[in-house]
Amino acid sequence: MTVSDGVPHVNRGAETTEHSTLSLDDGDIHVCQGGPRDAPALLLIHGSASSTRSWDPLVSMLTGSHRVIRIDLLGHGRSAKPADGGYAIPDQARRAGVALDRLGVEHAVVVGHSSGGVVATALAEQRPDLVTALALINTGPSLNAFIAPESAAAGLSQWPPTDEQIRRFASTAFSRAGYRIPPELLDDVRRMTHHTLTATMRATHDYLGQRALPDRLKALGQPLLVLFGEEDRRWRSASAADYRAVAGAKVELLPGLGHSPILEDPPRTATPLLAFTTTHAVRAE
Repeated sequence: MTVSDGVPHVNRGAETTEHSTLSLDDGDIHVCQGGPRDAPALLLIHGSASSTRSWDPLVSMLTGSHRVIRIDLLGHGRSAKPADGGYAIPDQARRAGVALDRLGVEHAVVVGHSSGGVVATALAEQRPDLVTALALINTGPSLNAFIAPESAAAGLSQWPPTDEQIRRFASTAFSRAGYRIPPELLDDVRRMTHHTLTATMRATHDYLGQRALPDRLKALGQPLLVLFGEEDRRWRSASAADYRAVAGAKVELLPGLGHSPILEDPPRTATPLLAFTTTHAVRAE
């Protein structure tokens, strides 16, 4: 039930990241931190079949003004992958809130990519005292916005999957054919079990099926930024307009980018994100 600090590691030669493990009742959670500890907190939540590493290209652009915290959701990355784990979205959100509590964070701007934005929304529902603002990046607002894969072959029915199967599965996460999928992404999928992959993806489907995200967010009143790669091949980018139902929401399409602008063009993603997070950040006391 304690935080065990690991030895700091250096990412890409420029940014020092501290890795640690939080022991929770239902499994260990891997945490990364960077930036000044007294700076406003920024929590980054990755999407399905991914990990904290999906944020690596963006982190150095954020740590100058924020305490950047990343977690591997249960079932992903270096976090535990229990066969009987609670992978429902509210459970993942609860763990994220506990992680911030353990780290002494009282207020945070929360950013989620893809299904990570669904977890971020659930966290804001559970802990409006903790979440000061939300930024969603290519997070589908409802099941109606989902673009079904062209064939069943796009899934991962065989386990463990081959590299080629993972590349095919991940290809729609990017805007253009032939994009070189980062090897870290292949590793993140390979680290999962078939159960954790299917359970976490089903959890997102179930949560969106219960109630669309704009309907949930309208009731919260937190500042909202929505960034959406215009060439998204998983969620209809036009659906980003659904978030305008949330009072004051800022919605911005990113031309030429797909489902993963955080990887495809980190600087173009960071610019509106930083403008938003700096405006709504709360400095630690």
